[in-house]
Amino acid sequence: MVTFYQSTRDKSNKKTASQAILQGLAEDGGLFVPVDFPKVDLDFEKLKNASYQEIAELVLKAFFDDFSADEIKSMVTKAYGEKFDSPEIAPLKRLGNHYILELFHGETIAFKDMALSILPHLMTQAAKKNGVTNEIVILTATSGDTGKAAMAGFADVPQTKIIVFYPKGGVSHIQEQQMLTQKGENVHVVGIDGNFDQAQTAVKEMFNNKVLHDQLLKNNKQFSSANSMNIGRLIPQVAYYIYAYAQLVKTGQITDGEKINFSVPTGNFGNILAAYYAKKLGLPVHQLICASNKNNVLTDFFKTGLYDKNREFYVTSSPSMDILVSSNLERLIFELTDENDKVTSDLLTALSVEGHYQISKEMITKLQGFVADWASEDEISKEIQETFENEKYVLDPHTAVANYVYHQIQPKEKTVVVSTASPYKFPKVVLEGLENDKTELSVNRDDFAAVKSLEKLSGIPLPKAVIGLEEAEVLHHTVIPAAEMQKEVEKYLGLK
Repeated sequence: MVTFYQSTRDKSNKKTASQAILQGLAEDGGLFVPVDFPKVDLDFEKLKNASYQEIAELVLKAFFDDFSADEIKSMVTKAYGEKFDSPEIAPLKRLGNHYILELFHGETIAFKDMALSILPHLMTQAAKKNGVTNEIVILTATSGDTGKAAMAGFADVPQTKIIVFYPKGGVSHIQEQQMLTQKGENVHVVGIDGNFDQAQTAVKEMFNNKVLHDQLLKNNKQFSSANSMNIGRLIPQVAYYIYAYAQLVKTGQITDGEKINFSVPTGNFGNILAAYYAKKLGLPVHQLICASNKNNVLTDFFKTGLYDKNREFYVTSSPSMDILVSSNLERLIFELTDENDKVTSDLLTALSVEGHYQISKEMITKLQGFVADWASEDEISKEIQETFENEKYVLDPHTAVANYVYHQIQPKEKTVVVSTASPYKFPKVVLEGLENDKTELSVNRDDFAAVKSLEKLSGIPLPKAVIGLEEAEVLHHTVIPAAEMQKEVEKYLGLK
């Protein structure tokens, strides 16, 4: 039986997995979710000896069953191989009384590699499967990491173009340099004078613009997305939660069936939603800890049921979480409404028009599997410092948020903190934490000078992604006002 996907805002809008992956977002502005959640046999006596690739195959076959087993095996083999510097793909490390799941061993040293290594294979195979001959235009807003990982995946992939918008001044120097030096004839990187939420909103508007949609088709092109709003980006992330649990069983840290927690640094809500989907498959999870930075809109939501983006936007040391509109939360809202597409649509419309919505008491009671808190800038810096002093382990600022919130909540169950980026992605912030130094010299230090100091202090070898990055040629120079994003797309694609 084929698993179909429906829009969160119109349940009659149904697609196969390959169609949903190709399209990215639904025509009505909603996100695709499974009509019937698949069933998977999570037998950890077997899975504890499975490779990461085997668990990824298990997950993808369950959710994307209009792809053949051979097609999935081939795509997984291509995605999770030499691009990763660890044979485990997602190694699990013990840190005091809890564990760190390292998701930064891919070629761009951030967790987005875990899904974006396979998305181009899924998308090109989906195009063949559906007889699509149009050029697929990947249109993406990034808060720092998705952009580089998506470009690395799609660079020079036939029949595709990729356009990435990022907030100028709202990402780390390393993140920006990674994007601006990306090679590929089909790659276009654009900085905007605005924040990530403005970029993401404009991208959504372009997806839902009927005139632009028709214009693309006339030019034999169609949009798709590499953000976690695309179900093809989200589902591969489910695998590493199952893999982490299997490794804990394998090493005797837990017994099969024992419930654990995951503490996840959260911005757009995709990574923690993948953990929730793993729980729905039967993974023994007690609580999902939603960890936010100063942009703590999700913390307030889980504590009160009120989602309110009408607040000050902060540029922080954990830029990938500097988000006030967490798009993937819509998928959870749809579930909380008992899959009522009208109620979901009304709530999200209220967010768009009024800037906030309040869920019902009945919906709030369904959030008991989540707990949330946040970390200030000083708390992030202190967490980096204390973790290094006590454990000789270096956290990036996003992982420090999740580590800090874990310590605040102090759950009884064993907990895995999800590490989303290498400390070398944010060397200046990490070094300031390690040295507890915010002097003028430290504040004005360049990211690449910080890389050298961090390597010397921490003893962590430099990843390939950083070696030679400072000297790499900048290939993309475009910066525009946020209001001109659609014009830039039309210009780049030569639309008339």
